Amino acid sequence: MSISDREHLATRLLQSSASHSYDPGIEIDWDSPAVDSLYYVPPHRSSLYGTAIWENLTQEQRITLTRHEAASIAGLGIWFETILMQLLIRGYYRQDPTAAHAQYALTEVADECRHSVMFGKMITALGTPVYRPDGVNEFLGKWIAATATGPRMFAAILICEEILDTLQREAMASEQVQPLVRMVSRIHVVEEARHVRYAREELARQVRAAGKGRLAFDKLVIGRAAYLCGTRLIHPAVYKSIGVRPSDGWAAARANPHFRSTLRWAGERVVSYLKDLDLIDGPGKMLWNRSGLLDQQAAGSVSPAT
Repeated sequence: MSISDREHLATRLLQSSASHSYDPGIEIDWDSPAVDSLYYVPPHRSSLYGTAIWENLTQEQRITLTRHEAASIAGLGIWFETILMQLLIRGYYRQDPTAAHAQYALTEVADECRHSVMFGKMITALGTPVYRPDGVNEFLGKWIAATATGPRMFAAILICEEILDTLQREAMASEQVQPLVRMVSRIHVVEEARHVRYAREELARQVRAAGKGRLAFDKLVIGRAAYLCGTRLIHPAVYKSIGVRPSDGWAAARANPHFRSTLRWAGERVVSYLKDLDLIDGPGKMLWNRSGLLDQQAAGSVSPAT
């Protein structure tokens, strides 16, 4: 994409942002009570759906599990959005502030600020702990936020953005899902469509400009981001909410063909796009295989603390 094309796209995204942006503090009724009979993610997308554990749960416990799973997804979203905001600000610092491309980067930061507040308020409304990556994953997040540039910057973020987008597109249309979650999902989907377009175009441009040595390292980092998304979309600690040990719940989820199918479905669009750019290859391929996003190989032998 030429510089003029880059500026043209940024100008259109700025116009869309001006016309289709939302204030969650106004658009969402945060005091509205939950509906007792509704889930927080579509039940067939629950990580334990179809397992022996699921079959032994009461309806109330199943709803409780999906409430914590929704909080886990939101917590991962906040974590990635916080990293993305740092990356965009670092990139903006080196750009011409009069350029539409630079101005859109700041506009996206503003969007992500609202999204993170919205997800945080939703977690408060759900009454759950804050689930977020920890340990090695937390360290890697800090490292990416401080150093990432080029293909690995946009690809790593795009993986999480597109997975959440797919999940939320289904949730916002499901009458089995709580109105609060549906509204949060709808706002995020509308605004995230611009972010995905921006990231896809920028990623393709930077892949074309990168050398083979640079891309080999970036593919490893991208594979690690895919592994994190696949294995921490649902945090193992959520299973405490239904009286199941985290290690047992995590193992059951990773072996669950329904959940493995959900992961592949959620990652299908971004996997296809990254394959087209030849970014799912090399040293990162093993991590992709173990993420659950790429194929049907179970990852049950991987420790939940990894």
